[in-house]
Amino acid sequence: MSVSVSRATLGRLPKYLEFLKSTALKYVSSAVIARELDLGEVQVRKDLASVCGKGKPKVGYLRKDLLESIERCIGKNAVTKAVLVGAGKLGQALLDYKGFESFGVSIAAAFDSNTELTLCNDRILPMSQLEITCKTDNVQIGIIAVGIESAQTICDLLVSCGIKAIWNFAPCELKVPNGIIFMQENLALSLAHLKNKLTNGLATYQEEV
Repeated sequence: MSVSVSRATLGRLPKYLEFLKSTALKYVSSAVIARELDLGEVQVRKDLASVCGKGKPKVGYLRKDLLESIERCIGKNAVTKAVLVGAGKLGQALLDYKGFESFGVSIAAAFDSNTELTLCNDRILPMSQLEITCKTDNVQIGIIAVGIESAQTICDLLVSCGIKAIWNFAPCELKVPNGIIFMQENLALSLAHLKNKLTNGLATYQEEV
């Protein structure tokens, strides 16, 4: 059964998972987790309730059940394959980032039209291999890290390859068909948002709890 949780909660789940794997306790409470991870108890209680329901009063959660619920929620045991199009500096940084694995996502390969890049890195493939890779590896997520001028073309190509979800880093809005999950990553806006909070002196600000 899939569980829908907030972005902020999803970001904390790997920390909970790491703690649960490190402890020998049979039962664990939100209070214990909050204390060990230096988090607010109310916050932890809400996070765990959204993933595994309410724990037993004065006891907490059976560690084994909570562990399995969190792993299921973040897809730890069911890896989803992704492809990355655009292997420039940003693209290669995304390709080398290991944090995606904590959330059950694996980048199968990156693709680029620059032959110099494809020759020096065996994880960067020519664009001609994109379609066969998507179909052979059952890829469901496409990551776009190309310039504005080719972003829509790449988006359309990914959709034609059977991609079901797109994460776009190109600084432009793209059109996708109904049924395709789309997320725009605006790095400049995120930085401007951070600057705004700094300017207004919100030192303890958190985006979402």
